This record gives sequence, C-alpha cells and structure tokens, in this order.
Amino acid sequence: MTSPSPSLSLPVGTPASLALFEAETAAVRRAAERVCRAAGGGLDDPETTAAAREGWEELPVRLRAAVRAFRRNSGECGVTLVTGLPVDEALLPPTPTADGSVRREATVPAATLLMTAAGGLGDPAAYAPEKSGALVQDVVPVPGKEDFEGNAGSTLLSFHVENAFHVHRPDFVMLLCLRADHDGAAGLRTGSIRQALPVLSERTREALFRPEFSTQPPPSFGTAAGTTPPRPVLTGDPEDPDLRVDFSATTAVTPEARRALVELEAAVDAASHTVRLTPGDLAIVDNRVTTHGRTAFRPRYDGGDRWLLRTFAVADLRRSRDYRPGDGHVLSH
Repeated sequence: MTSPSPSLSLPVGTPASLALFEAETAAVRRAAERVCRAAGGGLDDPETTAAAREGWEELPVRLRAAVRAFRRNSGECGVTLVTGLPVDEALLPPTPTADGSVRREATVPAATLLMTAAGGLGDPAAYAPEKSGALVQDVVPVPGKEDFEGNAGSTLLSFHVENAFHVHRPDFVMLLCLRADHDGAAGLRTGSIRQALPVLSERTREALFRPEFSTQPPPSFGTAAGTTPPRPVLTGDPEDPDLRVDFSATTAVTPEARRALVELEAAVDAASHTVRLTPGDLAIVDNRVTTHGRTAFRPRYDGGDRWLLRTFAVADLRRSRDYRPGDGHVLSH
C-alpha cells in the first residue's frame, strides 16, 4: 500500500451533534446557577465540584444520555457537538488578553463545563504547571503571541492530542464557545485515528506501535516537565488503538518511525473535520483517539475576540492518584 498524500480524500462520517431545545437550555441554566452558589462561587473549590456532580442529575435527559453514550463509545470521529447551551454573549465582559488567563469565579458557562466533566465524563482535572492549575481555562488570543503554537496563538494550530507527553493525559477535552472571532474564520479541526487507521499501510501501523517517538511538553509546562522517554504513538488494540501524538512536538527517533509519522499525519489530515463554534456550542473531544487543532484567524484585541472555555476530564481519576496531592483534581506535575 502506498503512503497517503496530504490531499488524500477519505470516505468519512461526520461528528455527532445534539441541538438543545429552548426549554432544555433553560434547564441547564437553572442547574448551573445553583452550582454557582456553592462555596461562595469559588470555581476550584471541592464543594463546587461536588455541587456540579449533583447538578448534572438535573440536566435534560437527552443531554445526559448523549454525553454518557459518548463516554462509552465516542464513535468514528471521536468528537461530539452540543449546541444551544446558555451563553449570554451580550452580558460577557471583554475577551481577556492576559497570557494564562483562567476562570476562578463560577459563571453559568463555567458551571456547565464542570457539570459535564464531573457528572457525565468522569472527573475534571488540571495540571499545576499549566494555567496555574485552574479547572476552567480561557482559550483566547494573546497580543504578541500570534505565531505561538498553542492556545494563546492565532496562527494555524497543528493536530495534537492534548498533553500527549504526559503519562496521565486527559481522556476528554471540552471547549465551550463564549464568543466567536470577528470574521468567523477560526475553526476547530479534529482528526481521529479511527478514521485514519484504515488507510495506513501495515508497515506504518507496526512502526507506530514501537517505542520510537518522543513528545516534548508544551511551553506552558516549563522546564519542570523535563524530557520524555521514547514511547509508541499507538497503543492497545491494533484494530482500535489509542493515539498519543503532537505533530508539532513529537519526534521520531528512527528513519522508519519518521516515515510512519509522515504517513500518519497525512492520513489524519485527510480524515479531519472542521467546525466553526458559535456562542453556546460545546465540543467534546475524545483525547484518547482524536487529535484537535485550529485554523488561523486574525484577532483585533478590541474586547470582542474569540473566547473559548476549556476543561479537561478523566474517566478514571484514581489512575493519577500519585500525581494529585490531597486527592484533589490538580496534578502536581
């Protein structure tokens, strides 16, 4: 089998989606407002997370059923979209511009993310070296970081598994849109190994299962993260493997591995989907099998730029117990 080219066209399905009815949106808002009153509105307080777990049970049945089904089987694309969540764009403050900005006080959108993480997907999680360990983080363009390969940039963001270098990477990445970019140009791109795998040659599949790839931590983790030993890009069931790769930070350590990485990137790109999120849209990405990235856009830094909220979730919080002091939700390193 010949290696696929970047222009390869694959017959692929489309991501699942759920559009909430007006009454369902109102029900989510009521539940989120109750969560906001817990622990005096402190978003990272354990009482707020506990309230979010309870609040999840008050959400509309269709929403809970869709998220739970996605947790068990994220499908061919490994991404789902929920639209119609409560976001009042007219009441939002200006889009933050500070590097590393996060949410510390509970709001309806932030509480919605916590309910989905704590009740539907497992548990929320964060990393102390990144975004100061906040459970809900801003994804916004930062002045002077236009070409930064990360959430603060506005250039093309390469496909990556979130925190691919980390032994305990998140199982799910949630991105809730508060405000779209002015030109509607920024698109969330996703590419699943489940859709790319069928076109990979057997030689490439075998190479990707060998521990011949090193992934460096993102700049947001600093030097404390150190270097990572070579690992496989694919693990688990050969017919439905897990994926661990960041195409801007993963280096192949052998010629055969380099060839396989090029073929994989082309196949993931060919199988990719792009969605332009609008206020109230929530994308949930299965970080175990699906990469994500972003198309380029042009920020204006006028208070009306693109603004997403991001939260990570893990299906089994116990797995990272040795990284979490006090059995909290923040991994120390």
